[in-house]
Amino acid sequence: MKPKLTRTTFVAALGIGTFTALLATAEETRVTFPDLDALIHYTTVNRGNVTEHMLTTQAAIDAAQAGQKIPDGTQVVLVDYREGEVYRYFVMEKGPGWGAEYDDGRRTGDWQFQFYWGDQSINMEESTARCQSCHQARSDVEYMYTYNDLRRFAQ
Repeated sequence: MKPKLTRTTFVAALGIGTFTALLATAEETRVTFPDLDALIHYTTVNRGNVTEHMLTTQAAIDAAQAGQKIPDGTQVVLVDYREGEVYRYFVMEKGPGWGAEYDDGRRTGDWQFQFYWGDQSINMEESTARCQSCHQARSDVEYMYTYNDLRRFAQ
């Protein structure tokens, strides 16, 4: 005998399917929200009505300028401003062996990514897989789009 599909069962199944689909596109990672006061603003990128302030550690700046690998524990933060207010944060963080958690299609060295809302809560509406696929093209410069800005930064 086939189980009877009730409205409640259908809605519950639909909810599980929607939740599963969301998990496939957005996820929590090992990235933690940074201590913004401990980071250095090394460049600003303007894209239309969006202003992006880029922050990282002195150790990352020193490593890039010396032609060395960016050290584990480094966080690179993009602070996304819209209409003069923080809209969201995008954080890259590097940890030892973190890349092993992904297949080759998503691996970006040992970097992981996380989006946060302006209130610093995790933004589960954006896919970190999308970030990884784009940043893979920058493997020669530590997976960073602003690596050359980091190398040229002078305080």
